Amino acid sequence: MTTARKRIWGWYFFDWASQPYNTLLLTFIFGPYFAEVARAHYVGLGLAPDAAAAEAQAAWGYGQTLAGIAIALLAPVLGAIADGSGRRMAWIWAFSALYVIGSWGLWFLAPETGNLTMALMFFGIGLIGMEFATIFTNSLMPSLADHDEMGKISGSGFAFGYTGGILSLVIMLLLLAESSTTGKTLIGLDPLFGLDAAAREGTRAVGPFTAIWYAVFMLPFFLWVREPKGTGTGRSLGGSLADLGRLLRSLPSRQSLFAYLMSSMFYRDSLNALYGFGGVYASGVLGWSVTQIGVFGIIGAISGAVATWIGGKMDAARGPKPVIVLSCWVLIVVCAVIVGMSRDQIFGLPLAPGSALPDYIMYACGILIGAAGGTVQAASRTMMVFHTTPERATEAFGLFALSGKATSFIAPFAIAVASDLSGSQRIGVAPLIGLFLVGLVLLIWVKPHGEQTPT
Repeated sequence: MTTARKRIWGWYFFDWASQPYNTLLLTFIFGPYFAEVARAHYVGLGLAPDAAAAEAQAAWGYGQTLAGIAIALLAPVLGAIADGSGRRMAWIWAFSALYVIGSWGLWFLAPETGNLTMALMFFGIGLIGMEFATIFTNSLMPSLADHDEMGKISGSGFAFGYTGGILSLVIMLLLLAESSTTGKTLIGLDPLFGLDAAAREGTRAVGPFTAIWYAVFMLPFFLWVREPKGTGTGRSLGGSLADLGRLLRSLPSRQSLFAYLMSSMFYRDSLNALYGFGGVYASGVLGWSVTQIGVFGIIGAISGAVATWIGGKMDAARGPKPVIVLSCWVLIVVCAVIVGMSRDQIFGLPLAPGSALPDYIMYACGILIGAAGGTVQAASRTMMVFHTTPERATEAFGLFALSGKATSFIAPFAIAVASDLSGSQRIGVAPLIGLFLVGLVLLIWVKPHGEQTPT
């Protein structure tokens, strides 16, 4: 018999299983490795090193742009269809398959091939799988417990996920991912299983490792989580799409929901771009290796795990809105520091040659990104629950995904264009500050308890 507590823990395991896509692939291992391969590719085409670094960042941004557009177009439609049938698990199985296929395919980006298009295609497939699986698992959240417990459940789920991300990153750094200069892992070992360090097979193994991790740790989810009975609307495909159309037309009259979706459209897009480009930035601007970036990731993930657990309690006590506001301000400060810093200066103040101060500041930024990023995501999930019902949860979280992805091409595209035009990775990050500020302004019209009656 599956108890309510076991069902909640099964739901937590999705965060544990899926977190490596963000931690290992998007930010700390594959993203910087892609940047290394892309830089070498563009240098081979005759570009100067700085221009090649900016072009690599631009390619990474354009790839995420295309995946974001696909997610934005399909998310609310699939949500409406799932709510009509009341079935979510079948969709989770399907998109889990895309997650595994996409992440496994990243193995094929070898240093000498420079097949960037293939790598971006596989990364996009996996990202689409991860994002859509997240929509459908999030839609089960309203049925897990009372609304008063949503903040704790969301925060605890994210904290558990971050812990999984930390463990997966530690395993990669200690046993698999090799330094590009020494060919050794962080603790001086050759990559496991006889993987060829010269061909960067230890680092490339991050794709299959992420796929296997997901497949193994999704087992508790599939074994313990059951769909609630009677939550489907019973509507046909045409009726479900008509319901979606009515919901979209009603948004301007539902001020709090509309303002929240618009707000999260901007601040979550900026956060995702900060995650997606943090490792690429550290690689190109500060010259960090994959292993250095991995240590940066461990520090950020630990702070994220602790902060989301604390933030969940704060969310339960005071509501999600103040948690979101505080987190956004922290992330604005981080972006400003990143834009104002390079290897030889900070906000125009020159540094001594070889100074380690930029490294220390970047590590501090990692702590803040992990802490504020985790808490804002957990609180955002709670706020969306406050704006929906169990019967319409998938549709609502489809809209939530749309709000996170409708402009998801804007932040990577803005970074790509700014990097292209300025020839500077540092300046390329500047548009994120504006997106966070727009999100904060729109939060003014969001009710602290959404459309739920406070207890």
